[in-house]
Amino acid sequence: MTGGLRTTPALGITTAALTSVALLSQTAQAAPAAPAKPSLEEVQKKVDTLYRQAEVATQKYNAAKEQTDGKKKQVDQLLDDIAQRTEQMNKARQELGRYAAEQYRSGGVSNTATMFLADNPEDYFAQDQLLDRMTSEQKKAVDDFQEQQRRTAKKRTEAQETLRQLSSSQTELQTSKQDVQTKLGDARRLLSQLTAEEKARLAKIEKAKEEAARKKAAELAEKQKAAEEKKRQEAEAAAKENESSGSSGSSSGSSGSSSGYATKAAQALAFAKSQIGKPYVWGATGPDSYDCSGLTQAAWKAAGISLPRTTWDQVEVGTTVPLSDIQPGDLVFFYDDISHVGLYLGDGMMIHAPKPGAYVREESIYYDGTSSIHSVVRPA
Repeated sequence: MTGGLRTTPALGITTAALTSVALLSQTAQAAPAAPAKPSLEEVQKKVDTLYRQAEVATQKYNAAKEQTDGKKKQVDQLLDDIAQRTEQMNKARQELGRYAAEQYRSGGVSNTATMFLADNPEDYFAQDQLLDRMTSEQKKAVDDFQEQQRRTAKKRTEAQETLRQLSSSQTELQTSKQDVQTKLGDARRLLSQLTAEEKARLAKIEKAKEEAARKKAAELAEKQKAAEEKKRQEAEAAAKENESSGSSGSSSGSSGSSSGYATKAAQALAFAKSQIGKPYVWGATGPDSYDCSGLTQAAWKAAGISLPRTTWDQVEVGTTVPLSDIQPGDLVFFYDDISHVGLYLGDGMMIHAPKPGAYVREESIYYDGTSSIHSVVRPA
């Protein structure tokens, strides 16, 4: 009887223990699973997005740097100007002092001497009796001093405002620089987490993408050749018609203009070709490395054409032309935010500085798909 009473509680404890173990097991099973590893395609898309965002930040950096450099030069010029005007003002003050000394030695009116030596002699100018006693030479000296004071004060105010703008530009420059570095760091971290097998697969995806882009470039080249052949045939037919009718026409102006552009474009392309193999570095303008707009700017500079620093400004220079009318030397801009640019080489190909980790190279203008092309601009 006593043994039975002791056995029942033991069974109850064992049951409770088993129940607890089961509940703990269920709780463990119900714990949230670790987030699934992103697919290779997702990683590629994210990295491409980060690179594009970095290019946008790079263009902001380029714009801020250009503005900062300009403001620095402006401040230096203003400070030099102020120094010169201060020197002129001091000379004018010395001239006033000389007149005051002469007045004192000759027993002149002490008020006049006081006026000449005062920090603000203009305070005395309203007194007609003093003005009457001054010679024309003395009046000129006072007028010169007043004018130098006004001009110096104006330049000092201008310098203060320019310094404020410079400070704002420097802040924006630092912010853009940090943004670029953050985006590139995130992209590098994503790529560093890939296995060797995943990197090999990613390379295959990139190669297939490049092959598709080259095919699109070849299609454009064929269309352009067909269009050129059609124009040639039409020109021949028109020439024969003019010859038979006895009339003569001339398109020398148009052809001359086209020839002039082709010559400059060839110079720009020759420079760009000589840069192939140099690394992309954000914010760089050569000669050892370039970003996208730095390369196009340097290439056209070699042809005697000055382009602005950023893609956003370069797209506004020259004439926008349809893609079907693209010619070697034209600038090809990409994406809705106009964050990338390349120099058209011909046959659907361009020379550009692609992205961090890459080098200046020839590539299809369809490297990121047809929809990525924003516009084409003829800069000269």
